[in-house]
Amino acid sequence: MAGNPAIKPLLRALAREPNKVPPIWLMRQAGRYLPEYRAIREKAESFLDLCFNPTLAVEVTLQPIRRFGFDAAILFSDILVVPYALGQQVTFEAGEGPRLDALGEPSALARLRTEIDHERLGWVYETIAGVKGQLPSDVAFLGFCGAPWTVATYMVAGRGTADQLPARIFAYRHPEAFARLIDLLIEASASYLVRQFKAGVDAVQIFDTWAGVLPADEFRRWCIEPVTRIISAVRGQVPTARIIGFPRGAGTELPRYLDVVPIDAVGLDWMTELNFAREHIQPRRTVQGNLDPLALLVGGAALDRATDAILEALGHGPFIFNLGHGILPETPIAHVERLIARVRGHV
Repeated sequence: MAGNPAIKPLLRALAREPNKVPPIWLMRQAGRYLPEYRAIREKAESFLDLCFNPTLAVEVTLQPIRRFGFDAAILFSDILVVPYALGQQVTFEAGEGPRLDALGEPSALARLRTEIDHERLGWVYETIAGVKGQLPSDVAFLGFCGAPWTVATYMVAGRGTADQLPARIFAYRHPEAFARLIDLLIEASASYLVRQFKAGVDAVQIFDTWAGVLPADEFRRWCIEPVTRIISAVRGQVPTARIIGFPRGAGTELPRYLDVVPIDAVGLDWMTELNFAREHIQPRRTVQGNLDPLALLVGGAALDRATDAILEALGHGPFIFNLGHGILPETPIAHVERLIARVRGHV
């Protein structure tokens, strides 16, 4: 039985309904590995200018759908638009990643707004409307935000760092101030996701990219509790909201995460062992993942083996095929085509 054909395959998976073929999309599927993306990128002065231009952002969001026929499009934006809408300066340096005016001391929190400024994010909601009007009827549309811990690591350090040490040190030295920052991000992120749903997304993903750098007690305090509060706030206004959590690096803390966080699906990184996922995660939630992006980069027999192992372990239950993190810019397009064909049973 293939489930209700009137429902998009990815939404069927989120509802734990069967799909004859698992839906597939890839994190960072709109990006530098595509020549059409690079051509659009040249039209914008900076990465944020590209995000802030709804016409260009709509085009970039739709590019991988046109080329590959993925089962979901994901909004082209960035997790750091939330700090931007809270009044923090955010820029992107070519080849070096994001730069923010670092919140190195508790007193620096006074520079932030007390609530998110949705006018600064009007271009996001305009982009959502533009994409929604052009998506094929069977393709789901995903919005997203960064989880409070991950976003806070960039806000404190002012950039990405090894293991996000500045934020970890700040949280130990100034736990009350760090809790205030997390509380602010909880409220801002929930409000942002509600606006995305109202603008037209079908589901959202909460990216906690740096969850895995925390010890267990800190993981529960700064990752589990904040995401749980975001979901409660979102569903208070959008009761049917479908939400995917991606606590990258959670490892053996994943079952505890699922004990508390009421997500519909959990994204697995490539370090998650497949038998563990099948036996301890999939009976509780739809699982998403978890191909190593390097296997996709390498391609050939290595890609086939890794893909087949995931399909064999997880493809018989509630499942969405994806990477364990974002697609690498150097990834050949032919490898993506090979992956999609294999997942859909054509090779």
